[in-house]
Amino acid sequence: MNLTPIGTLHTPFRQIADMPVQPSGARGVAGSIELDASLAEGLRDLDGFSHLIVLYHFHKVTRVNLTVTPFLDPQPRGVFATRAPTRPNPIGLSILTIKAIHGNLIEVEDVDMLDGTPVLDIKPYVPEFDQRSDVRTGWLEKAPGRSVSMRSDRRFE
Repeated sequence: MNLTPIGTLHTPFRQIADMPVQPSGARGVAGSIELDASLAEGLRDLDGFSHLIVLYHFHKVTRVNLTVTPFLDPQPRGVFATRAPTRPNPIGLSILTIKAIHGNLIEVEDVDMLDGTPVLDIKPYVPEFDQRSDVRTGWLEKAPGRSVSMRSDRRFE
């Protein structure tokens, strides 16, 4: 399997330390997705959506950890029960607010990624498809609201 980045995320975050750990902690933080110019036609009709799902590569991750201590809990957890970046396939997912689209540039908000992050795919966020009401959040039920103020450290570098 070969994946080729389709674009690059531009954000105000130049280093991993002190970044928000989830988009909920980055409300209103502006950034952009610069899509490869040859793919700009694929953005047609995206401007009718308010949000998008972006899949991206944790390009600064250099190791895999199957057990991690997540930011929102002091107890070690299996990596697949977290959103930690040190995964076998270092792929991140965020839901971002679309502010504007100009050619191959998508202005977005709520960015919690490192500047220069390679974008693998974007998809429109559709509540009918993506929102669930029958949700359990496992160990995170003990940490409601903490993602808003939590900031990254160097544990996953």
